[in-house]
Amino acid sequence: MQKRKLGNSNLEVSALGLGCMGMSSAYGPAADKQEMIALIRAAVERGITFFDTAEAYGPFVNEELVGEALAPLRDQVVIATKFGFDINPNTGSRSGGLNSRPEHIKQVAEAALKRLRTDFIDLFYQHRVDPNVPIEDVAGAMQGLIQAGKVKHFGLSEAGAQTIRRAHAVQPVTAVQSEYSLWTRDPEAEVLSTLEELGIGFVPFSPLGAGFLTGKIDTNTTFHSTDFRNISPRFMPEARKANRALVDLLGKVAEQKKATPAQIALAWLLAQKPWIVPIPGTTKLHRLEENIGAVNVELTPDDLRKLEDAAAKIQVQGARLPEAVLKMTGL
Repeated sequence: MQKRKLGNSNLEVSALGLGCMGMSSAYGPAADKQEMIALIRAAVERGITFFDTAEAYGPFVNEELVGEALAPLRDQVVIATKFGFDINPNTGSRSGGLNSRPEHIKQVAEAALKRLRTDFIDLFYQHRVDPNVPIEDVAGAMQGLIQAGKVKHFGLSEAGAQTIRRAHAVQPVTAVQSEYSLWTRDPEAEVLSTLEELGIGFVPFSPLGAGFLTGKIDTNTTFHSTDFRNISPRFMPEARKANRALVDLLGKVAEQKKATPAQIALAWLLAQKPWIVPIPGTTKLHRLEENIGAVNVELTPDDLRKLEDAAAKIQVQGARLPEAVLKMTGL
């Protein structure tokens, strides 16, 4: 497995990470815990060293899962988790909304360390920007945790360019995580150039478009009642039909490269910048192996240009989530 550094930091990780959210939440009922522990350990055996979780996934149970799976392998891996929601520790309810107050960040860090069975968090992201707390205060709290040795690196998720600059001026930001793929290109407007200028790494989540870019989802696909895709405008039947053009494009390139659509989608991301590290999630070993295979798919400048030209003619239909949900979720 190739390695990449997240920006100018000394944080080196596998070129692909593993997003663990879907093992516990968002895509229907939680998967079997022992099977997921085995899958996470299988990922380490295959060279993946970067694992992504959050207190909000479950909530709490995903951190516990990742902690149990990686405890025997802790010195081989980088664990990223997140803070930023007001979660009732007794009920798991997020009715309190966002909360990035410095004292809350410290409480979340202590609880996460216990669940993750570790003495330090490699990368601690603010899960969503809290409009009620100046980002400078958040960065200051992170600085304190880093000085105390409880956190190694500061990250932001779904933050805009100005927020990133303000945070970075107080405490260097190692990585920013946002949704980015061939069907969600928002970071290209301002964020990617800002990260390049400041020397910050980028971690795209949902690099396979919540499964859509694999080509396995069509207009007849149904989801479990608790799967977030049921409320995603992008997954409504008409949008799925229109967005199929993007999957067809990936399929054409995949045929030429003797790869799969998912591998082309990931290879495209890897080819954008050397400091981009996608974190596709899965609950299946054969999908994990398929995703890892993307690292060996070489897209030439000509391939990338053709893919870009063809993708530019396709208008992706539907927002990724309803606006109100975007603000309140970790998706």
